[in-house]
Amino acid sequence: MTDRDIPEQYLDGYAHILAEVSATGRRLTREEMESRRILGEQAAEAGYGLRDLVSAHLTAARAVRSHSTGSTDSTLAAVQQAIDAFAEGYERAQRLAVRQEEAARREFIDDLLYGRSDLGRLAERAHRFGLRLSHAHAVAVAEGPRAYEEGAPVARQVEQALLARFGNRDVLLTTKDGRLLCIAPGHEDEVLPYFAKQAHAATDGGRVAIGRPHPGPGGVVQSYEEALNALELAERLNLDDSVLRAADLLVYPVLTRDRQAMADLVLGTLGPLTTARGGAQPLLDTLTVYFDSGCVAAEAARRLSLSVRAMTYRLERIRHLTGADPADPAHRYMLQTAVIGARLLDWPAKDL
Repeated sequence: MTDRDIPEQYLDGYAHILAEVSATGRRLTREEMESRRILGEQAAEAGYGLRDLVSAHLTAARAVRSHSTGSTDSTLAAVQQAIDAFAEGYERAQRLAVRQEEAARREFIDDLLYGRSDLGRLAERAHRFGLRLSHAHAVAVAEGPRAYEEGAPVARQVEQALLARFGNRDVLLTTKDGRLLCIAPGHEDEVLPYFAKQAHAATDGGRVAIGRPHPGPGGVVQSYEEALNALELAERLNLDDSVLRAADLLVYPVLTRDRQAMADLVLGTLGPLTTARGGAQPLLDTLTVYFDSGCVAAEAARRLSLSVRAMTYRLERIRHLTGADPADPAHRYMLQTAVIGARLLDWPAKDL
C-alpha cells in the first residue's frame, strides 16, 4: 500500500491546520491534537499501516508548504505535533486490540481446557488461533523453576524457536497456571519433543510432560490432563527424566485405579517394615534404590553411599520382616509393585 491508497478521511482537516499554522505561527490547539489522535485510532482499527499513514501526512505537508509563504519552522513543528498525536492514537488503538486479543485467547484456552463451551462454537473459535479441532491434537506441559508468564522472555524465546523450526503449523503456545503449554496436531511428531527441548533449555532445568494425541475438542482436554498427571506422577515418584511421555507411564494409573486394593497390597507387603528401628522409610528407600539399580546390590549401595555389606544387611532385614526376598524373582514383582504403590500413595507419610 502507498500513501495514495490512504483514504482522505484520515487526513481530515490536516491541510487546513497546516495552512493556518504556516500563516500565523501558532501551535496546534488541544482540540486539534485530540482530533489527530482519534483519526489515528480509526486508521489503526481499519488496518492501515503506520508507515503509509505517516508518508501520506508528509506528502500532504509538502503540498501545503508549496503554496505557503509562512514560517517553515512553524510548519515543520506543526507537522511534528500532528504526526505525534496521530501516532499516539494509532498506538493506543493497537494496545487496546492486543489486550482484547489476549483476553479472547485466554478465554478460548480456558474454555478449551475445561470444556466449558459448546463444542461447535469452540471449533469455530479455534480456527482464529490456528487449531482445527476436528483433527487429533496432543498437548505438552512444561514446568520450570519459576512460573511461566505470558509474553515473558522465556515464553517468547520458546515460541521464536518453534516458529523458526516449523513455521506456522497450527501450533498454539500459551501459559496456564504458571506452566507453558504447547498444543500441536497429533501427526506432527517432531513439534512437541522440540518444544520440550527448548522449554527445558530456556529455563536451564524444569520438566516437560507430553500427552497422547486424541481427536476432537475433548481430545485436547484429555491430552492436557494426561500431561498434568504425568507431571504429578513424576513428582510423587521422584523421576529424574526431564521429558515424560504419558504413553510410557500408563502402568501407574492402572496400578492406582483401585486405590483400596493398592493400599491393601502396600500394607500387607510393606506394613511390617514399620516395626524396624527408624520406621519403614529407610528400608522403603533401600528397596526403591535397589529396584531402580536393576536389583544390583553393589550399584544400590553406591547410590545410597553404603558399603555392600550394609546394603546386604538391609536387604536381609527386609526379607526377615516381610517374608519376601527382594533378590528372589518370585517375590520381586510383588515387592516392587508395593514399593511403587507406596510412592504413589505417599506411604508411610500418610496413613492408608
